[in-house]
Amino acid sequence: MKEQIARVQSGYLMLLANVAVFGASAYFFLNVLTWVEVAWGMGLLLAGCVMLPGSFTVQPNEAVVLQLFGRYVGTVKDAGLRWANPFYSKKKISLRVRNFETHHLKVNDHDGNPIEIAAVVVWRVVDSAEATFQVDDYSHYVTVQAEAALRNLATVYPYDAHEGQEISLRGATEVVAERLKAEIQSRLTVAGVEVTEARISHLAYAPEIAAAMLQRQQAGAIIAARAKIVEGAVGMVEMALDHLNERAVVNLDEERKAAMVSNLLVVLCSERNVHPVVNTGTLHH
Repeated sequence: MKEQIARVQSGYLMLLANVAVFGASAYFFLNVLTWVEVAWGMGLLLAGCVMLPGSFTVQPNEAVVLQLFGRYVGTVKDAGLRWANPFYSKKKISLRVRNFETHHLKVNDHDGNPIEIAAVVVWRVVDSAEATFQVDDYSHYVTVQAEAALRNLATVYPYDAHEGQEISLRGATEVVAERLKAEIQSRLTVAGVEVTEARISHLAYAPEIAAAMLQRQQAGAIIAARAKIVEGAVGMVEMALDHLNERAVVNLDEERKAAMVSNLLVVLCSERNVHPVVNTGTLHH
């Protein structure tokens, strides 16, 4: 069922007509001469009472769904005072942008690690007919389907990337956000809802493995840092040897070069301050 715009009357004109009807009814009651005036007065009063419920207001970014004895008639979106058939039932639906945060869900990621995850979803109703008639409670439907999509997404990607180009929940936030938005939108189209944005707001390992995973992350950081230090140290050793050769400061055989390289690497790669030993003898002693 798709939304269709209903044609309704201006509420201001009908309000004036209502006032005129009640005024005429009061005139006949105040000037009662015969039973004809009484009948006219009663008829106009009844007509005014029937016409009055037909008036309703539409707020900005709001839709009013009209039904006649269970049949969908149309939707009114023009803001202001409007008038429609008094026998129409009227249901107001907000078209404003809304947002909510899912519960902190405990799920297993792609690697089987238990994690806690939550997301913020920004959405709005774009089809009032589908939101009213396709689902029982569209607001509750959005919440449930968003959490279901988030659970499914968490099983597709690992929490953290352990290989170079692997997509992870923590490392590829933009990719994951787009995937989450598409996943939720595919579930909510039937309810006439458009997802504006969906983004992970909370991501952490479950408490039972958080300590172990923290150690793993720390170990990875230490290894990466040491690799960077070694890479820089090797470059500095190469530069030192090249400068010594270019300037002919001293001629070193292969054994002395190896010893020098070893000493320089110890000095450059050591985590603590190095205390050098000064050789006051000859080159070979």
